[in-house]
Amino acid sequence: MSVAKAARVSASTVSRYFNHPELLKPATRSRIDKAVRKTGYIRNRAAQTIHGIRSGTIGVLVPTLDHAIFAEVVQAFSDEVAEQGFTILLASHGYDPQREYAILRKMLEHRVDGIVLTGLDHDEAVFQLIDAQNIPTVLMWNYAQTARYPAIGTDNLLAGQLIAEHVLSLGHRDIACMLPPVAGNDRAAARYDAVMQTLQAAGVSVRPEWQLTTVYSVAAAKRDTLALLASAARPTALICGNDVLATGAIYGATAAGLSVPDDMSITGIGDFKGSADIEPPLTTVRIPAKRIGREAGRALSSTIVQSTSTSVGVHCKPALIIRSSSRSVNNAGEDLPTHTRVTAQRT
Repeated sequence: MSVAKAARVSASTVSRYFNHPELLKPATRSRIDKAVRKTGYIRNRAAQTIHGIRSGTIGVLVPTLDHAIFAEVVQAFSDEVAEQGFTILLASHGYDPQREYAILRKMLEHRVDGIVLTGLDHDEAVFQLIDAQNIPTVLMWNYAQTARYPAIGTDNLLAGQLIAEHVLSLGHRDIACMLPPVAGNDRAAARYDAVMQTLQAAGVSVRPEWQLTTVYSVAAAKRDTLALLASAARPTALICGNDVLATGAIYGATAAGLSVPDDMSITGIGDFKGSADIEPPLTTVRIPAKRIGREAGRALSSTIVQSTSTSVGVHCKPALIIRSSSRSVNNAGEDLPTHTRVTAQRT
């Protein structure tokens, strides 16, 4: 029995159900859905190319699935494209450019309708492959006007600058930095450059032994913080390249018998889930992950469906979020408020 007959609708209505479900009434969609389930129907995507849609899938490549750093942005992207009838094919490349290229080839072999890459910097072979296939592509998470494809994300240089300026504004000059490895990670590289340049411009030189390179791990950050605090000379502030490292640093400082922020201020970048709920709540720079995901999903799905050029990039600006893990280096001064305070975004 055909789906159309089982649902008591026309074949064209069934076609709209698969390709443009938003055009159908909820009752009609429900009736067709029940018929599809009853008949076990699977349509042949290989035989279809409707409004530029080949497979109904979008390939999303992220550096890692080990941490929740990209969870919000990927979930928001997935929710947005689902409204246009797309599902995502998600894969991680472990910050390996060659692996990213191999995964991209497999996704293209599966006839995905669009590609999402994380960050701006990729192997030239990746860009050449995308150009050769002429497939709609967006770069998600980072933003730059000069990006190879439309970039929808935040300015990580600005994020690093905002957090460094905040720490300096509190009077700190004995500052340590804990940043992730920058190889294959343009987000980390931009934040590192911005933090160091901002501190240097203020006349602050970070001691070599206070420049920590720590992998994305709460345990590693705790371990490296304990080692940092084992020496006689201690910093009054620790700038971390993301909230994962900052969380581990707070655990490390606490394990060393120090109070945050009374003995040392600790800051992060990201404002991910849980950053406001640890003790003390984390001062950080908010990267608007959900907005980035929604904007990227909206731009890419519209490009595929409408068969037009991919829209221009979108800058989802970072914002400094002041909580109680940072305070003035002068303990005699007034404490920072314990509630969350969002500063004005830099234009």
